[in-house]
Amino acid sequence: MATLLEVVDLATYYATPGATIRAVDGVSFTLAEGEVLGIVGESGCGKSTLGRTVLRLVEPTGGSIRFLGEDITKLDRRAMVRRRRNMQVVFQDPFGSLNPRHRVGEIVVEPLEVHGIGDARSRAARVSELLVLVGLPPDAAGRYPHEFSGGQRQRIAIARALVLEPKLLIADEPVSALDVSIQSQIINLLAELRVRLGLAMLFISHDLSVIRHVSDRIAVMYLGRIVEIASTAEIFDRPTHPYTQALLSAVPHTDPARRRERILLSGEMPDPAKPPSGCAFHTRCRHAMPRCSNERPALAQRPIEGGSREVACYLY
Repeated sequence: MATLLEVVDLATYYATPGATIRAVDGVSFTLAEGEVLGIVGESGCGKSTLGRTVLRLVEPTGGSIRFLGEDITKLDRRAMVRRRRNMQVVFQDPFGSLNPRHRVGEIVVEPLEVHGIGDARSRAARVSELLVLVGLPPDAAGRYPHEFSGGQRQRIAIARALVLEPKLLIADEPVSALDVSIQSQIINLLAELRVRLGLAMLFISHDLSVIRHVSDRIAVMYLGRIVEIASTAEIFDRPTHPYTQALLSAVPHTDPARRRERILLSGEMPDPAKPPSGCAFHTRCRHAMPRCSNERPALAQRPIEGGSREVACYLY
């Protein structure tokens, strides 16, 4: 498959009085057309900032973002608006991302109006098509967001994101604000739409159980950096980085044979304004060596038992 998105050494820093917060600190990855890459990590690891930076909703401090072969970090505001026709986002809070004063039809049609696509009749037809596609009732277009459940509001947000037929969808914690009973419906909907429409996705979540169901590959983030990236099967069958191992040990299994020894991490994630020297994870790692506190390991293809893996760890 052709490469749709290539991110190289992406950095997003925030200046605060007396400190600089390195929210995203040198992240690199690629995404192929039609592929789903899951981004996972604890709250505060920078995964949502990464998604927003890829869209340039947050401006990067450094690095490059090549989308469809073009470095979009060099585009001006007007050119970036045009490029976003192919890059859309679904946010965590479906109610907060929808204008409560507008009817659903007005919300979903707005991107078509902004980009000057079609006439009134074709736009109305496209809105009806999308509402049916995401499983909403026929009268949804004439109703307001508060008249729908949380799951239905997220379907509205998904319809709005897909109305322009984008090539890339960034789903930023799209189910974490929903009841558990509704989460699976939205996950299944996204998986179905991905296949039907050939969508590529960055699927951001703190929940590995959710990530597993939708992702082809998984990138594990810790304190602004990717520490391991591999196929979903490889991550779940043989987690390599000590942080990935700890995350996987917390995933519940109904099958006793698949349960892992629980790895409890000591302390909290370090303050991104005052990151530790060397490997950022060494303050919580049970395998930390002297060099880990002085040298920061690069994310690189490293030999592991039975093959190799992109991992940032001196154990390999």
